[in-house]
Amino acid sequence: MSDTANGTPRRVSILGSTGSIGKNTLDLIGRSPERYQVVALTANGNAEALAAQAKATRAEIAVVADEAAYGRLKEALAGSGIEAAAGPQAVCEAAARDADWVMAAIVGAAGLAPTLAAVERGATIALANKECLVCAGDLFMAEIRRAGATFLPVDSEHNAIFQVFDFEKKERIERIILTASGGPFRDWTREAMAKATPEQAVAHPNWSMGAKISVDSASMFNKGLEFIEAYHIFGIAPERIEILVHPQSVIHSMVGYVDGSVLAQLGSPDMRTPIAYCLAWPDRMVAPVPHLDFPKLGHMDFRAPDPDRFPAIRIVRETLRRGGVAPTAMNAANEVAVAGFLGRQIGFLDIPAVVEATIDDVMAGPLGNQAVDHLDAVMAVDGEARRIAAGHALAHAAAA
Repeated sequence: MSDTANGTPRRVSILGSTGSIGKNTLDLIGRSPERYQVVALTANGNAEALAAQAKATRAEIAVVADEAAYGRLKEALAGSGIEAAAGPQAVCEAAARDADWVMAAIVGAAGLAPTLAAVERGATIALANKECLVCAGDLFMAEIRRAGATFLPVDSEHNAIFQVFDFEKKERIERIILTASGGPFRDWTREAMAKATPEQAVAHPNWSMGAKISVDSASMFNKGLEFIEAYHIFGIAPERIEILVHPQSVIHSMVGYVDGSVLAQLGSPDMRTPIAYCLAWPDRMVAPVPHLDFPKLGHMDFRAPDPDRFPAIRIVRETLRRGGVAPTAMNAANEVAVAGFLGRQIGFLDIPAVVEATIDDVMAGPLGNQAVDHLDAVMAVDGEARRIAAGHALAHAAAA
């Protein structure tokens, strides 16, 4: 790999460059352009924003997953010398280009195939896509090992754990503590949550994120997905992974050791900190984030998550215990349910109900014993779960 510390620019690609993580990554690159050479940028369908990013960074290629947006992308890049392409296969081909470091930030199961394409090259993968590990954690980590790729977690919680986790003496680790902000509804009653609007759900009190992940934070499915991620990344038994609500979002997660010591990574709630850690790794770089002012902070609060108001935690723990296709089905069902809520077809409290019913149906169906050991199998389960979840969402909408 090129080493930014010795003056050689690091070749980077960003899958999902027009989303929140992608924009923050480009913000950091733009502050030290001499250290990075942008190879590929991809987006779903925002051709105009993608073209502007590609021209600003002089990327080699820009790709939209939505083929209908190709004409707009090609027109916007005319005369720039930057390649334009479209379609899911083109996104995978862009991910397979010769970049040292790849930011995998495509939201949802759509990010799995291109991220695996980057893994197969043995690149350094900065993973911001939860679904790669939730849908296909065993497959994904096996491919990381097989290809000799380097894995860096971007999620603030897993990045925090990564920074204080002693991989060489893993037997000395007693537990992992994932912290959660609790989201915008952490103090709401179930009655109030039943009437919550999409605008209220995406108004996160601490973090600036996309709509889907913001709704996941509000339901705490986001923390459940991170629970499964932590299990795969760090190889810690599920019963040794704890979840703790910490409203200030200053402690991003903790690792407890057998001697009673607990190591924590702290920082302002700004995703540019974990992105900067991954972008410069194994070095560190200056990031334009507020530094903690402890006297001003004053205090930090902690509480256990409420299982009655936030059943997502229970659902996820049960899903991981069931194993097999259950996590893949859960992730697909959650994506469908969140889309239904954002589209005002179902209520906020319908999300966990749709997810749980879908998991049960998939596990009882013909794909219930399917081994998710290759990409086609994962996508087959994903597709079936989406079909079933859409039916459950429709039933909830009709009953409303």
